[in-house]
Amino acid sequence: MVFKVVSSSPTFGLFSKDPVTLLESKNYHLEILPKEVTSNEESFAEALRDVDALIVGVEKITPAVLKHAEKLKVIAKHGAGVDNIDLEEAAKKGTIVTNAPGANRHAVADLVFGLFLSIARQIPTAFQEVKECGWPRIVGNEIYQKTLGVIGTGKIGKEVIRRAQGFNMNVLCYDLFPDEGIQEQGLGKYVSFEELLEGSDFITIHTDLNQESQAMISSIELALMKKSAYIVNTARGGIIDEQALYAALESGLIKGAAMDVFEKEPLSESPLLKMPNFVATPHMAGYTEEALREVGMLTAQNVIDVLESRVPVYPVT
Repeated sequence: MVFKVVSSSPTFGLFSKDPVTLLESKNYHLEILPKEVTSNEESFAEALRDVDALIVGVEKITPAVLKHAEKLKVIAKHGAGVDNIDLEEAAKKGTIVTNAPGANRHAVADLVFGLFLSIARQIPTAFQEVKECGWPRIVGNEIYQKTLGVIGTGKIGKEVIRRAQGFNMNVLCYDLFPDEGIQEQGLGKYVSFEELLEGSDFITIHTDLNQESQAMISSIELALMKKSAYIVNTARGGIIDEQALYAALESGLIKGAAMDVFEKEPLSESPLLKMPNFVATPHMAGYTEEALREVGMLTAQNVIDVLESRVPVYPVT
């Protein structure tokens, strides 16, 4: 049977053609929707008529978008977080939602340490000074043998913990569902949320965005951190209260921060960008050639499994 698959993710099949080849090998008809279609709810909804599968990136999948999607059997997230998909509406229509968790785990974990080094050693500032013919004496901080706090010990959090071993870091962990293997292997110790905030020199966030994690790090939590502490967020915008973070950086409540994700993207205006102890990247943590191929292949396989009446490897609903 020929199934119709559309993708609203601009990166699906862009950096690796293998996921597209996999779908085409099944004789599926694949169409990549342009941004002018997916940026408008009406045109997006029209594009989903008679469609069997939708591959989605960060585009909002609302009830209005799904109103004509009567044949839609699966919404496959080209990534992990599904907070942009109305899961309740999908369930009403009998549409299965899948994702590809952990496919970009190595890419994200690498960037976490890239951001820690950037803020602790003030690499962006140093580079800018050199570009402007300066040669400043910049004094930073080391990561070696410091205490790392990992909020969320899923696939990505575990990769961060593994990399921390190379810096001989003491690791504190917090997760609602602890992985006892981490403690059994001597890789880290589970503590309370407050203990992690108070005891860590570097903190990294790897949790989903939901009602519990919205503004998980606000003024109260920032006040518990060491004045010498650094925090990095590569998970989801909204987990850190950006106004509270700005106030903490401006007042010296904490020493530095870096973020790859923001409440509103793309980031155009933010007082954080004016802070010398802040580093921003454009939601790029999961974007490596290797990660994009893996997430694409998992996404394509999820589509195939649902359309061929099998249970997908990574069902959300």
